[in-house]
Amino acid sequence: MPLRNRRGLLLILTLSAALCACNAVPSMDNPPTEPVPGYVTDMQGFERFIAARPTPEQFRQRYPDVQLVLPGELATKELRMNNSRYFAELDEEGRITGGKFK
Repeated sequence: MPLRNRRGLLLILTLSAALCACNAVPSMDNPPTEPVPGYVTDMQGFERFIAARPTPEQFRQRYPDVQLVLPGELATKELRMNNSRYFAELDEEGRITGGKFK
């Protein structure tokens, strides 16, 4: 293979790897945990975080101002319209798999 073709192939592979890294979804073992202050306003970011199946502790670290209500916990019936209280659904490992803001 001529040197010029190899460079082109190397460039294509490098760019492909960079694009894949940019679109990577956090794994369930390592979801992002940098604190997000306030209530949830970035719903796409929040949904990506939940898709990583965080633990309740990881959720509390990431969203310290959002009240997390786990299955079986009691909560008031006040209506909140600001995404400040999340009722989580857990899998058998105790990881958050979904839920609703109420």
